[in-house]
Amino acid sequence: MKLYRFGQAVCRFVLRLLFKVEIRGKENIPEEGGVLLCSNHISNFDPPLLGAFINRQVRYMAKKELFDKPGVGKLLNGLGAFPVKRGGSDRESLRTALKILKQSDMVGLFPEGTRSKTGEIGNGLAGAGFFAGKSDAYVVPCVIIGPYKFRKRVIMVYGKPIDMEAYRKERVSAKDITEKIMTEIQQLKDTHQ
Repeated sequence: MKLYRFGQAVCRFVLRLLFKVEIRGKENIPEEGGVLLCSNHISNFDPPLLGAFINRQVRYMAKKELFDKPGVGKLLNGLGAFPVKRGGSDRESLRTALKILKQSDMVGLFPEGTRSKTGEIGNGLAGAGFFAGKSDAYVVPCVIIGPYKFRKRVIMVYGKPIDMEAYRKERVSAKDITEKIMTEIQQLKDTHQ
């Protein structure tokens, strides 16, 4: 956790140095309990921005290949990241993410699965809906409004948690839950742009 807090401080310093960072809606993040932060994805700066300005630790999936690089794997582990095999179903990473949520911790996720080249919000993959439906975690939609340009404004918005009770009770499909999450992210963007 010390490494994570140090990393947060470094990220805050660098992000504020490079951009005019504006954070909105931090009060929407529950102080306790499992939380799934679901954000759009426009840049490699997104993971640090998503977690740098909030009090709780955000854990991320990172592609497995990064953990094989000398030094990088140790650093990622120290920061709380966990590996995922890209391009297919990775049951181990799914179990790890669900376990983190059930331990009342926070997982950061980019439902689109890849960065948007246009800055527009694309379709989400079913993974976000799977985690939202299979856990009791709060689901907090987030939007990052860029673009990341030197000394220009970048806005990070944390929305209100989505009420997932009906979706979980009716066992709505992961795909449909993800569509709901993506709709909430789009609405945040439309409201705060």
